[in-house]
Amino acid sequence: MTVPPKASKRRIPGWARGVLMAVLAIAVLSIASYSTGVNTLTSTNTAQTALRLALPILLCALGGLWAERAGVVNIGLEGMMILGTWGAAWGAYHGGVWAGLLAAVVFGALGGLLHAVATVTFTVNHIVSGVAINLLGLGVTKYLANLIFAPISGNPRQSPPVPKFDTYSATGLSDWLGDLEKGQRVFISDAAGILRGLITEVAPLTVIAILLVPISYLVLWRTRFGLRLRSCGENPVAAESLGVNVYLHKYIALLISGGLAGMGGASLVLLAGGADYLENQTNGRGYIGLAAMIFGNWRPGGLLGGAALFGYADGLQLSGGGKAVLALLYGAVILLAVIVVIQLFRRQWLAAGLGVVGAGILYTIYWTNDTLSSDLIPYTAHFVTLIVLAVASQRLRPPKADGVAYRKGEGD
Repeated sequence: MTVPPKASKRRIPGWARGVLMAVLAIAVLSIASYSTGVNTLTSTNTAQTALRLALPILLCALGGLWAERAGVVNIGLEGMMILGTWGAAWGAYHGGVWAGLLAAVVFGALGGLLHAVATVTFTVNHIVSGVAINLLGLGVTKYLANLIFAPISGNPRQSPPVPKFDTYSATGLSDWLGDLEKGQRVFISDAAGILRGLITEVAPLTVIAILLVPISYLVLWRTRFGLRLRSCGENPVAAESLGVNVYLHKYIALLISGGLAGMGGASLVLLAGGADYLENQTNGRGYIGLAAMIFGNWRPGGLLGGAALFGYADGLQLSGGGKAVLALLYGAVILLAVIVVIQLFRRQWLAAGLGVVGAGILYTIYWTNDTLSSDLIPYTAHFVTLIVLAVASQRLRPPKADGVAYRKGEGD
């Protein structure tokens, strides 16, 4: 007797899951906004600020994705990003914004090349090499700023004023969304406010950064080159036995990784509303980008969501202050409740338990405070983001050979 094969479960496409998550996020923010009376949660200004602050995190996360899919842990993203900030200011001062962007990519890629030489050619521990590049990036930019910028700006820690990217808006659509936002209708006005912030005063660099997400997916998952690169991160010995030049693919991945991190540094310098080059202006965003990549499960769509959450947390505390961040706690409780139900349905008992504990802590903080202290505001939103991401991301799967030292000919 022949047993008929079991029907395979149809999985929801990745893009559809992303749309559902975006709708859920807007719905949660909408409920929190109207329940607490804090309209800042979904305002155009908050969305604009969040988008600008999410870009460096997104680009660093993409840089980490390229490196780790090839099997190299890139803790040095912060240092490459620092090199990119200096390169952006130097290039923009002498040749305009596009020259600044190109210089940022080149300087970041040089950091990636150094990481490749250390980890791929000389099999230095990836963490050690990354930390060294972070320190080197600080030292090199400080020396170059003192040598080149100080005689012009009079300040060794700051560049002279540099040009910024022009911004563009979809005027007709933006005006229509603005009218919807003013209507104060549940969900519709909130969605309109967020969308309006994403299409108003947008710089070309912003468009490029967002397009790099689907481009990275298509290259890494839909091309022969991407398959070979990812095989180097899963099983380099097997890849080499099939004729893949493992060293070459790792080098290319790290050059791209460094270039993306450098571009993230450029977004801090060349976007309107941002500062010119300042010493230590990255403020740990390279590490946050690495965290966004991990919570995104080493996938382009996932890291986009992680970067958006971190950027939104930063943008909210800048545009709304303590009351807005406190309202975000209320929204996080609602979101955690939804996640707990999903995890219970999946029988993920540990994740559900963590979600209940996290929701209880956040609701206690919300209930016992009218506003938050200015000392806590910069950290609370990130704390909320980490709790939500930690509870939601319980099936992480890094590349199998990520961080493993590889020497050519090991399979012989």
